[in-house]
Amino acid sequence: MFDGSETAAKHLDATADTPELTELDRIFMAQQEAFLRNPFAGAAQRIAHLQRLKASLISFQDRIVRAVSEDFGARAADETLLAEFFPSLEGIHHTVKHVGRWMKPERRKVNLVFMPGRARVIYQPLGVVGIIVPWNYPIYLSIGPLTCALAAGNRVMIKMSQSTPNTAKVVQQMIAEAFREDHVAVVSGSPGMGSAFASKPWNHMCFTGSTDTGRQVMRAAADHLTPVTLELGGKSPAIIGPGTPVNEAAERIAFGKMLNSGQTCIAPDYVLCPGQKVEAFISAMKTCVAKMYPRLKANSQFTSIVNARQHERIQAILEDARQQGARVTEINPAGEDFSDTRKMPLYVLSDVTADMRVMQEEIFGLLLPVVPYDSLRDVVAFVNARPRPLALYYFGYDRPQIDYVLNNTCSGGAAVNDVLIHCPQDDLPFGGVGASGMGRYHGKAGFINFSNQKGVLYKPRFNFTKLVYPPYGKIHHLIYKIFIR
Repeated sequence: MFDGSETAAKHLDATADTPELTELDRIFMAQQEAFLRNPFAGAAQRIAHLQRLKASLISFQDRIVRAVSEDFGARAADETLLAEFFPSLEGIHHTVKHVGRWMKPERRKVNLVFMPGRARVIYQPLGVVGIIVPWNYPIYLSIGPLTCALAAGNRVMIKMSQSTPNTAKVVQQMIAEAFREDHVAVVSGSPGMGSAFASKPWNHMCFTGSTDTGRQVMRAAADHLTPVTLELGGKSPAIIGPGTPVNEAAERIAFGKMLNSGQTCIAPDYVLCPGQKVEAFISAMKTCVAKMYPRLKANSQFTSIVNARQHERIQAILEDARQQGARVTEINPAGEDFSDTRKMPLYVLSDVTADMRVMQEEIFGLLLPVVPYDSLRDVVAFVNARPRPLALYYFGYDRPQIDYVLNNTCSGGAAVNDVLIHCPQDDLPFGGVGASGMGRYHGKAGFINFSNQKGVLYKPRFNFTKLVYPPYGKIHHLIYKIFIR
């Protein structure tokens, strides 16, 4: 994702002694004390917490939809419901169904030389978890990690983004009505809060945002050796296979790119297309976008760029590409004028070069570079020459070609013949790799991520391990002959 909870670096560096920061300290200490009083919630308690979260989310649905739209200037209600509420509620449902089984100690084998004995892995709550939420999907990217952290039996503090103040206020009210503040609490994205929040000695911290801000979060966490889950972003490629009909790929890429006006961390960032099919792909994109959005400016189903700063950034990237010789195709079905709005049409860019910002930075908006290729070997080399992406998409039906691309590239996740939809699969781990992040959550992976996997060996009254106690002698040499091989 391009931005984290606030304006990238400057808010992480800011410090101020404000009432909000004093409140942060007070709530943090209250959660630590509450956890020590009840360090292991049972399955019934955790399920009750999750069901309370689900009921509260449904109750506040309309208020949240309105607040998100106000923060964006115009955010399609259906996008908030489809991309935020639906996966959030499904994630809670999946977790409620399975958390009792996930919590059970897992039996492991004991080496023969240490018998008799039993080995178990106990999944223990970590304690107090901090979650830093970005502005682009403020509901899904707060509720998703919260679901996993509650399933693991933790206390949680959530820091919302300064860029979505209306949403933050409603979420804060929703959580306050559902939970005691020493269990779950929400703080706003006021100046200085980013630095103070990231610097707390959390038992685990989950950050979703830009790679640059993620580095600063990790530096802050290092002072306390706080384990971190970093959900970052990067340039996720969409690859159209050599024999794939471009119309099919274009329809799915258009949906994934236009959703939330491209302000999605796993949106297709650029397209790798067979050289002879580039023009056909661009033409297909025009058709698909026009079918989905005949008009853009006054269309309530089309989302605006979140704020002026982001809009200016995208326009600057577009202008940089133009000045360096990129061919720009504006997909504006009704030929509308966008000069007085933060909404913008999709721009497909061809003849792009590595020196352009559009090929160096995560776009996070409605620009789509198309890069021609000659062979899948060239595709793999192109992807591997760049930082590892959060997602990779391949369009094609030839199994050996699919396996070749998936096996020879490294990305946080991938989808074949579609975009985005691998993310809300609750039985799949979700996360980045390298510059696109570290750690996994969603479903069981999230439960494990926010738990301490404690390995325990149980010995009975009769302990044959004493045979290896000093003084060392013949029995030890016999053991070496049997087991060192």
